[in-house]
Amino acid sequence: MMTENDAGNAESITVPRLMLRLALLAVGLAAVVIMLGAWTRLVHAGLGCPDWPGCYGFLTVPQSETKMAIANARFPETPVDVAKGWPEMIHRYAAGMLGLLVFGLAAYAVRQRKLNVPVKLPLFIAGFIVLQGAFGMWTVTLKLWPQVVALHLLGGFTTLSLLALLVFRLRSRVRSGSAQTAALKSARPGSQLRPWLYGGLLLVTMQIALGGWTAANYAAVACTDLPTCGGQWWPQDMDFAHGFDITQHVGSNYLGGQLNADGRVAIHVSHRLGAVVVLVYFSGLLGLLWARRRRNGLGQSVAVVAVVLLAQIALGLANVIFYIPLAVAVAHNATGALLLLSVIQLIWHQRQLSQGSPAQLSGVKDNKNNLMNPAKHQETTA
Repeated sequence: MMTENDAGNAESITVPRLMLRLALLAVGLAAVVIMLGAWTRLVHAGLGCPDWPGCYGFLTVPQSETKMAIANARFPETPVDVAKGWPEMIHRYAAGMLGLLVFGLAAYAVRQRKLNVPVKLPLFIAGFIVLQGAFGMWTVTLKLWPQVVALHLLGGFTTLSLLALLVFRLRSRVRSGSAQTAALKSARPGSQLRPWLYGGLLLVTMQIALGGWTAANYAAVACTDLPTCGGQWWPQDMDFAHGFDITQHVGSNYLGGQLNADGRVAIHVSHRLGAVVVLVYFSGLLGLLWARRRRNGLGQSVAVVAVVLLAQIALGLANVIFYIPLAVAVAHNATGALLLLSVIQLIWHQRQLSQGSPAQLSGVKDNKNNLMNPAKHQETTA
């Protein structure tokens, strides 16, 4: 017969498991939203609906003659283009679903806070989703102002990263239980390589920011040859001041960009150089971690980062060689998100191992119990 204590223990395991499943679903949906955002931008549909959150005042893209007439009367400067309206609205629908899921996670965490589940992180993510929604609105109302577009893209990657961190925490909670997790926090010192891992995370984040600025300013096709740009290793007319002017004037809208060619080349070359820096840095860091994989236990995580990094570099090269094919460009965005997640997972794995894994802690407890009660151990193994 199940006692009240047994029921409480079962609930303390069931609740984190349910939250973990919801968080995993949110991570997958956040990745889809990032890809849909890239698709919307690449098909030049960022202003497919000139208002927010609806489309020409409707919940869906107007397609009937009556609704299109009403829409064109409301927004005479931007006639209805159904082919561009749907990518924008599909992106909004997915983002709205993600927001509802995150709010549900936060509410459930608050309701079950007595079971030692993460509460502050889900609440922070919910607040960040509100901010991200505001940037989505400003992207439209400010007519694709590049500063807002780039920050909105970074916000999407940040949301994904925070949700992944929630998944890691919940998974640790499910595997170890609250008592073991508390014991692990003071188990062992961290590794000397941890600052270098955080340095790598910072470099990846900066490269993603450069990628966002490149996309927001339509600079992806500023250089169409490799490894040079316009036949020059260092184009002489690059205008970095113009390319990275965050106070630039925006006219009626920024669709297609307004920077001159020299400014766009400066942005594109900066993004290329950033990719080289990331590749060189991680080649050294991952090589060092791989050489010590038997001691640090990070072999699998290191291999994942290496494979994703090489895939991302290959997709970046393919973008230039094949002149930004839609599928390759979307995959480049998705793999950038995957690279960020794989680096975060590597850091999390390293921290868990340096502190002592739940399995190791459980093994220590079992060994201690066996030493104190050898008869019980013999009975169990008999």
